Amino acid sequence: MYFIYSLLMGFAALLLAPYWVVKGLRQGKYLSNLGERLGFSFPALEKLSAQRPGAIWIHAVSVGEALSGITLARRLKEAYPDRPLIISTTTITGQQLARERMPFADAIIYFPLDWMFCVRRAMKAVQPSLVLVLETEIWPNFLREARSRNVPVLFVSGRISDRSFARYQKYLGVFGFFLQPFLKDALSNASAFFMQSEQDAERIRLLGAPVERLFVSGNLKYDLELPASTPIANWLEAETKRSGRSPIIVAGSVVATEEPLALIAFGTLQGEYPKALLVLAPRKPERFDAAAEFIDESHRKFIRRSQLPVPAAQSQGGAPLNASIIPDDVTVFLLDSIGELASLYRLADGAFVGGSLVPSGGHNILEPAAFGKIPVFGPSMENFSEMASRFVAANAAVQVESPEDVGVAWIEFFRNPERTKTMGETARNLVESSRGATNRAMNEIAKHLNGPTR
Repeated sequence: MYFIYSLLMGFAALLLAPYWVVKGLRQGKYLSNLGERLGFSFPALEKLSAQRPGAIWIHAVSVGEALSGITLARRLKEAYPDRPLIISTTTITGQQLARERMPFADAIIYFPLDWMFCVRRAMKAVQPSLVLVLETEIWPNFLREARSRNVPVLFVSGRISDRSFARYQKYLGVFGFFLQPFLKDALSNASAFFMQSEQDAERIRLLGAPVERLFVSGNLKYDLELPASTPIANWLEAETKRSGRSPIIVAGSVVATEEPLALIAFGTLQGEYPKALLVLAPRKPERFDAAAEFIDESHRKFIRRSQLPVPAAQSQGGAPLNASIIPDDVTVFLLDSIGELASLYRLADGAFVGGSLVPSGGHNILEPAAFGKIPVFGPSMENFSEMASRFVAANAAVQVESPEDVGVAWIEFFRNPERTKTMGETARNLVESSRGATNRAMNEIAKHLNGPTR
């Protein structure tokens, strides 16, 4: 089964190779980290001593998973300071965020491609005693190799989204004769599955996970650490107060083709609040220039964060800002940077969570909620359906159908400040009362590091 799987992976790689080459040459994707993904070179691991205790390896595929794992990673480094802490990601944006938000890690690398020669090289380089997969990335060869080395793999804060489960069901309906026993065998190589909800646990059981290794432990995302204030947040707060710009709207994690919809929502608000300022934050760096073009086509004046002499959160120095940088006719602030969005939610009078007005599945609503801001999002929240439903039911978030409805929701907030304050407090309290997944994960991890692995 694994041989057939590897052949299919190779065939898919051949088909996608032209796409990867074009993307790599145009945007610097794929090719820049290919050496690590093939397992040939891990520069970040070279500084680690060869004579060291087994590492704790945390895999977070992209930005959302990396954010959710910050608190857990920090706690692990504090509890096991002698063990190297290795963080891996799949995406470039996830890698950048991990470097910015987890400087305490001993090494940050790219996760290997799921061929045996890649996996074995990575395992040999990392030398893990334990692997933690945040959420649910199922890589059969990786799981099999870990089992052969007696390295426990724990899925932490696991989830199977509506979209992913529907896709699995579709493939199982056609290729079930091969895929069902293959998935069951692959999942049997993991030591435990700590899922976010009963529904997630049931879904991965149906895919083949051993029922005796299934647990419901909650969602790590609720244990997020509120980010410290950043230079850009401090500057923007001072500048908007100085110039009397209000309200401040933060549209975060906006995905491809959603940028013009966010601008339509903002336009609805502008009719009543002409001094409003929109902070538009695309989800991925490759969308920064496209977002700028959309703003320009909407005939709005804007400035880019990258053009400001404000130091990044992790750097020092920078030119002093003694004069206004936001002219009165500028209405959009394009946040073309990674790792600074969370700190700006603190300033928001209104917040929109992207990936939801287009069929993209939505993004995490907890960052604005943790600051007591009311998340507004569109109809596509399949990736966060349980969380979105819970907040809407508690009157701590607003779900709408169109970009115009987003703008109307913001207007209603500003017309009803007492109701808005109550909703914001409810949102914050929901986050606080749902914490605890990290503590539960730490207890289980200790059993695997200090006791028998199986």
